[in-house]
This record gives sequence, C-alpha cells and structure tokens, in this order.
Amino acid sequence: MITIGCFHAHYSNIALIEETLAAYEVELVHYVDPGLDRLKHDADFTDVIIHEKVAQTLRWIAECHADAILVTCTLFATVLEQEATQIPVPVIGIDDPLLQEMRRVTGDYIIAFTNPATIEGTMARVNQALQQEDGNEQLHVAKISQTEAVCIPGTFELIMRGDQQGYVEAVREGLQQIAEQYPGTMVVAAQLSMAPAAAQVTADTGIAIHSPLALLAAHLDKNLGVTRQ
Repeated sequence: MITIGCFHAHYSNIALIEETLAAYEVELVHYVDPGLDRLKHDADFTDVIIHEKVAQTLRWIAECHADAILVTCTLFATVLEQEATQIPVPVIGIDDPLLQEMRRVTGDYIIAFTNPATIEGTMARVNQALQQEDGNEQLHVAKISQTEAVCIPGTFELIMRGDQQGYVEAVREGLQQIAEQYPGTMVVAAQLSMAPAAAQVTADTGIAIHSPLALLAAHLDKNLGVTRQ
C-alpha cells in the first residue's frame, strides 16, 4: 500500500482528501500547518519564508516514510517547482491535475480564488503550465485566448475562523455568479477548500465548475499507481 503524506494549511482539507481517496489502496498521513497563512500579511513576510518552511516540511514528511507527498495548499504549491526537486519522493501539487487539463483543453478560463495571497503564485504556475513543448522540442504557448483570475471577496476569513458552512455557501454563490457573468468560459475553483461549493453549483445548475478534486484520483493513479480497493 502506498503511503501519501498530505501537507495542508487548514484541517478542513483532511476530510476532502480522505473522502476522495476512500476507495483506493492508499494510506494517508496528514500534516497541517496554518502558520504561513497567519503570517502572510506581516510587513516583513517574504517569499523566502514560504520557500524555507515548505522545503523544511517536505523534507520532514519524506523522512516519515512517505512514498509520495500531496500538497493541498495553493500557497505552498507556488514554490514546488524549486523545492520539490530536492525531495527524494514524488511531490504533487493539488492544482497539478487542473494545470494538465488546461493544457489539454483549450479555451477561455476564469480562475476563481478565495485566498488573495495565492493568486499571484498560482497564476504564475498556470502561465508556466500553458507553455508546452511540441514534437520538435520547441516551446509554444497553448491556444488559450484569455485566462483571468477572480477573487471571491469576504470568503477566506470565514473558513479561517471555522465557519465551514458559511464558507461553502458564500463560495457557492460566488462561483455561480461568476459562471453566469462569463457564459461560455470555463470556471475553475483554484483551491481545494472550494471543491464542495463547485460540486454543488454543478449539481444545482448543470454548469460545470472545475475543481482540484475532480481529477485528483485519476492523476494519482497515473503518476503513483494508486489503485482501487
């Protein structure tokens, strides 16, 4: 059985990952550290702090007999390109499956967030992912005419103070408004915590809202060999 160390910024992500992978032969060990989210608005907070903390925690999780690491926080995932290369086990960011899907399916995308601190780093990962190598190893940009980031205001504070129900409802309303405002555009809920609200909008309206959870199991199966029980 594969052991995956899950690196979270908030405890609420544990249940989402457990539920998504419940049918698979995998042991999940969870590590939760909300510290960076609590420090990010400090005047002396820099990207160096993120790099150092994420690198330290990834090394620790790997030492704790993990076969792979899943990073579920988009703030942590923003530095994976640099830090994951130093880790002896595979490191997967929660947005990796979505980034691959965006490379595969061209079109206009709205990337929705609740945590404004993750927008810049995640959009940098999006732009990097959309640069692809063709068969001649020549770099070209995927044919996406527009990729725009939108933050749903006043929502992240709800989950950080433990109002999970209020958060899901506020995010659901925000995602539905975005989808209605941008018809014909593919809407992506960038953060794992937004996945339940995204699923609810899709179920209630039939409007597809993409989320990190939808493709996660298939991605882990392909990259780690995770199989169903």
